[in-house]
Amino acid sequence: MAMSAEEEIQAMAQHYLVCGTEDCKRNCQFYCNPCHQRLCKRCRDEHQKSQDTKDHEVVTYKQRKPQLPEEKCNLHPKRNVEILCKDCNVPLCAKCIFMKEHAGHQLDDLEEKYAEKVAFCRSEISKIQEHYLSTSQGLKKEIKEDVMEIKKTMDNIRNSIKAEADSLKELVDRVTSDKLEQANKIEETLLKTLNLQKKTYEDYTEYLEKLLKEFHRYKSITDFRVLFSADFDKLKIQSIPETTQPVLPAYTAGQCYKDDVSKLLGSVNFPNIKPDNRRIKPMENASTQLKLTGKQTRRDVEKSEVKPTLSLSSSVTKVREYKVPGVDNVHHISLGKSGRLWFSDDRGNLVHTDLQGNQLQRIQTSGRDEGYHTVTLDGDLIYTDRKNKVINKIKQDNTIIEFIKTGDWEPISIHSSRINGDVLVGMVKRREAKVTRYSKTGEKIQNIQWDNKRQRLYRNPHYITENINGDICTSDFNIEVVVVVNKSGQHRFSYTGQGSKFYPYGICNDLLGHIIVCNGYAGNNSLHIIDQDGQFLSLLPTPQQGIRGVCVDDQSHLHVGQLFITTVTVYKYLQ
Repeated sequence: MAMSAEEEIQAMAQHYLVCGTEDCKRNCQFYCNPCHQRLCKRCRDEHQKSQDTKDHEVVTYKQRKPQLPEEKCNLHPKRNVEILCKDCNVPLCAKCIFMKEHAGHQLDDLEEKYAEKVAFCRSEISKIQEHYLSTSQGLKKEIKEDVMEIKKTMDNIRNSIKAEADSLKELVDRVTSDKLEQANKIEETLLKTLNLQKKTYEDYTEYLEKLLKEFHRYKSITDFRVLFSADFDKLKIQSIPETTQPVLPAYTAGQCYKDDVSKLLGSVNFPNIKPDNRRIKPMENASTQLKLTGKQTRRDVEKSEVKPTLSLSSSVTKVREYKVPGVDNVHHISLGKSGRLWFSDDRGNLVHTDLQGNQLQRIQTSGRDEGYHTVTLDGDLIYTDRKNKVINKIKQDNTIIEFIKTGDWEPISIHSSRINGDVLVGMVKRREAKVTRYSKTGEKIQNIQWDNKRQRLYRNPHYITENINGDICTSDFNIEVVVVVNKSGQHRFSYTGQGSKFYPYGICNDLLGHIIVCNGYAGNNSLHIIDQDGQFLSLLPTPQQGIRGVCVDDQSHLHVGQLFITTVTVYKYLQ
């Protein structure tokens, strides 16, 4: 019975293979396929010098063809089968081929076909062991991590529900306290009125008692002339004081139903986002891994075809400088198709240039010192108009159309997803701020405004980008922090710089999932690089004053814009 490839490998590992030449005890290294004989190096040389075997195929033992197991022909028991009838798909002996039922049929060497089948089995076994099993195990591990992430997310949602409920209970307690205080004041007012009325009748009773004594005194006087005096005539009974009966307050019970309470609390729902398929590595790339350095941890890098050796450089190298026409400074940079770039300043000038820096297009907008424009997967530029509270689109034929209306919210920053084309918009309204996700057709999908403790995530999200893992990263100047949430809107972490003052401006991501942000503080102009889990990796000091805009081009070079001049400096920071 033929051994499997795995059994053969085990047999080779566990047993010393001896040369098959008679009386030779040396180690077998080669194999003659036609003779099916094991050979040592010396016997192989002799085998290939012999006139009878010099044309035989001699290979290494691992590359040998399997020997066809002996099997007798059913019709000719003294002969072994060694031929395959392709038309009938049955093994034949040398005598069977002359039978009339096989006349004219295509015939093959059975041993060759057997070797092909065995080679196919070995290939499939290798694929299963080296790719399919390991890939499946990786997907199982990914699912396990998703289970943990779901549990973590649901714990956060439950905590949010409880926090909202506690907040609502606190409001109910406060309203109850106010209403009880109101009832106490009403009671106090009514009782005060009744006490005044009571005092009125007490005074009147005292008056009547005095008057009664006077009349008794006059009645007992023997001098009747006194009864006709002026003093007696003044004695008259005053009328009883009039008072009002109290109007008692009534309590009107409020009508509160479960649905009313439910509307006061948040709801659990799924964002209108199509789930991504799990990434299955092709076999030729199954073993490709990134070389990670510094504080980076080895983890799956999603949706990235990065060269295995790409990593952070220990130093930054200045590649070149160029001036941008048509702007007063460079607050934001968007990468377009074919390496072309869009630039904006803090005065609403938006300029499109070619690779040589020549101005192709210039428009006036209401934009300020924010990341208010981005290029879509289709190559169109979209930009915010905070004055009119809309998002406009500049199509590739240079026509400008109204793309999205944002209601009473002012759109201040925008980014088009490189993953699925969704549009992420940072918005403000008086003292409120949020990030809204739209589909690439302009349909609202998701609002992100609060963390799981019902605390505000944003004050002024004036720059926004998306990482390769779907995280949404925003620079918030007002609270001096970079806020990162996952694609479901759950808060992952906030980055507040490295000790000194931190004024986050332009922000972008590279192919390794790094988050790169400009610190615009005048005393510490630098680029901060952190990984996608918030771990600080590197600080790149820059000689420019007031750095603002930043982007990564197709060659993984950094383009850094400035506040006071129109010069953009290009740096190499990866190796």
